Amino acid sequence: MGRPDLEISVRHESDRAVVTLAGEIDIGTAPRLTAAVENALEAQPLRVVLDMSQVTFCDSQGLGTLVVLNRAATRSRSVLVLDNLTEFLDRLLHVTGLHQAFTISGDNAGDKN
Repeated sequence: MGRPDLEISVRHESDRAVVTLAGEIDIGTAPRLTAAVENALEAQPLRVVLDMSQVTFCDSQGLGTLVVLNRAATRSRSVLVLDNLTEFLDRLLHVTGLHQAFTISGDNAGDKN
């Protein structure tokens, strides 16, 4: 039986690393996301951009991982940017009160009332 996975690709552009994610961020995939971002931070980019446009699910472990990665980026003098949030992720961040804890860009960057 196949389990939903998370595809991760990383590319470096001048002063930033772009980490493109596709699939689910959960207890099974969060360690791989952590490793990818920590590896990207080794190049000391000004920003690490997580392209979230293809993320289909995120559980509490995934949210916790994003918080930890945000702190890791800050310690590395970088900024973690959540880019292109899906409606699901945008709503999840608002409901949990985490929206204001992150730098968010892309289509759903503005607050919805």
